Amino acid sequence: MIPAAFEYHRPDTVEDAVKLISDLGDEARVVAGGHSLIPMMKLRLTGLSHLVDLQGIGGLDNISISNGTVTIGAMTTQHELIVHSGLATTAPIIAEAALQIADPQVRYMGTIGGNVANGDPGNDMPGLMQCLDATYTLVGPNGERSVKARDFYEAAYFTAREEDEILTSISFESGGGGYAYEKQKRKIGDYATAAAGVLVKISDGKCSAASIALTNLADTPIYCEAGVAALLGSSPDADAVTAAVKASVDAADPSEDNRGPAEFKKHAAGVVIRRAIERAIERA
Repeated sequence: MIPAAFEYHRPDTVEDAVKLISDLGDEARVVAGGHSLIPMMKLRLTGLSHLVDLQGIGGLDNISISNGTVTIGAMTTQHELIVHSGLATTAPIIAEAALQIADPQVRYMGTIGGNVANGDPGNDMPGLMQCLDATYTLVGPNGERSVKARDFYEAAYFTAREEDEILTSISFESGGGGYAYEKQKRKIGDYATAAAGVLVKISDGKCSAASIALTNLADTPIYCEAGVAALLGSSPDADAVTAAVKASVDAADPSEDNRGPAEFKKHAAGVVIRRAIERAIERA
């Protein structure tokens, strides 16, 4: 289908973009890569009158790594995440997850900022950012503020971002250790039926740090505190892994849809969580 008529804006600065969406209110939407918004416009499921494109703003696609802190600009594409040599060393889980998003055509245009800001529970990066304990930088009419990824998602498509704010960057501390992002999906390019990101550190034979987060197993990404607790301080042996898997699956709350009933999704979750934990431990 063809979208309804709208006015196109391409600001040069974040400040100009913020002013536009603040002045235009509910009639305006920001577009980054466009993979979520453009199909909705073509199906006329959204009635916006103004489209504010962030592609013309310089500096939003930078990746910097300094003193263990990784900062990724919101307009960085999934492809750029995959090929960046610094990320491959400091946070290889990002490329591993990005390679499982859709297909190359989508990854050349899709941005990390659009992926995390949209609040779609099926997107891969929100759960991964919770696994990394990332922080989002938001800019609005009242200035800049930071929100933890673990506090950002409120419900499906509802987040802590105000309507007149733009997510400009994502940052996290690179901790090293073992990692894995496992995803079960029906076909290439599909959203996950279940996916899990895991980080593990092992010191003197014991699990000294861990992080587990789930994708598309509730109406928001899930950070699995009980699963993490089951790993911390353990060898980690088979019993600890099984306990962490069970605790993480218990945290999932999937709904039945065209990817299967909730019971099947919980089963799939158990499989991908176990694979992710075991692979992270092996890499650690």
